[in-house]
Amino acid sequence: MILILVLSLVLLVVVVGFIFIKTSKEFGGKASQEQLDRYAKLDYYSDGSFQNLDNVVMQNMGFWEALKMMPKFFSNSPGRKPEKDLPVELMDSVALTQTPDTSVFVNWFGHSAILLQLHGKKIMIDPMLGTTPAPHPTLGKNRFRPGLPLEAEQLPELDIVLFSHDHYDHLDYGSVLKIKDKTSRFLVPLGLANHLILWGVDSAKITEFEWGQSMGIDGYTFVCTPAQHFSGRGIGDRGATLWCSWVVQHNGSSIFFSGDSGYGRHFKEIGEKYGPFDFAMLECGQYNEKWKEIHMMPEETALAAKDLGAKVFMPIHWGAFTLAFHEWNEPAKRVASEAKRLNLNLITPIIGETIDVEGKMELKAWWG
Repeated sequence: MILILVLSLVLLVVVVGFIFIKTSKEFGGKASQEQLDRYAKLDYYSDGSFQNLDNVVMQNMGFWEALKMMPKFFSNSPGRKPEKDLPVELMDSVALTQTPDTSVFVNWFGHSAILLQLHGKKIMIDPMLGTTPAPHPTLGKNRFRPGLPLEAEQLPELDIVLFSHDHYDHLDYGSVLKIKDKTSRFLVPLGLANHLILWGVDSAKITEFEWGQSMGIDGYTFVCTPAQHFSGRGIGDRGATLWCSWVVQHNGSSIFFSGDSGYGRHFKEIGEKYGPFDFAMLECGQYNEKWKEIHMMPEETALAAKDLGAKVFMPIHWGAFTLAFHEWNEPAKRVASEAKRLNLNLITPIIGETIDVEGKMELKAWWG
């Protein structure tokens, strides 16, 4: 009888999971045959999926290894999240509408969500503004601190939204629903338009990019540049969409956003072609030796800043969620130490703090 009950429970979980995957919009859209035919012509697409430069893949993180790590991931090990709420500077939605057209401001929302105000244009990058980076709240850990410096509903009209890839901690279904009608244009790597269209975004607002493609908008230049990572939102769709980093340039200012990426030759190549950069936002967090190919160690983040020729760089992909096993503030400590050793200019702003990229920026070690 006990065996029958256990098997029935397992079957129920499988059935419910199958129905959820098939019916939930969280998992996004699928590529058409016409799109697949386009992808197949690219040098970095083979065997039905996008590939990294030099065909870099994770060497020590297969399915079974990941499965074995799940209990550890959901455990509450000391240090993996802050013991008290992190400091946050609340943002004024009215003040955001009055930003000078001659300035460059950055506000960090935690993790990789950024509001870039570049000479009057409001550019939101990877706006994951939700509570849990997962298709369902039971499948992930909540944000360290409830609430944001400015909730999605309070954001002003956005000129551009950039996405780097389709993982849940970067492309959030609920966040898209809240900002889609206040956003003029979405710029995304190949394949992400299918998700956005399924979620109600007007296709006329969306432009997809290959690596190396650029677009001029009102005198601003947006370049989709390589990253060393992967993609996927469900079962069997690994590599179905492209991942990328972004270069944004206007009137002599040059900004770089890394997206998620392991360390590789692309940073130096991007720096040589589009740099030096006034400001770089570089992935630094959720790393582990087992997946070092697709997430940089903090010391590599500093090295990437050097390769890019960044005058100032800021670590992102930390300070909001527990997605790895290191202590929550370890990324900031390690990258600060390495930046000092390499004589690089690093800043670690408080969540919500307004950073004047063209002004004086100083390191604030608020993370302890």
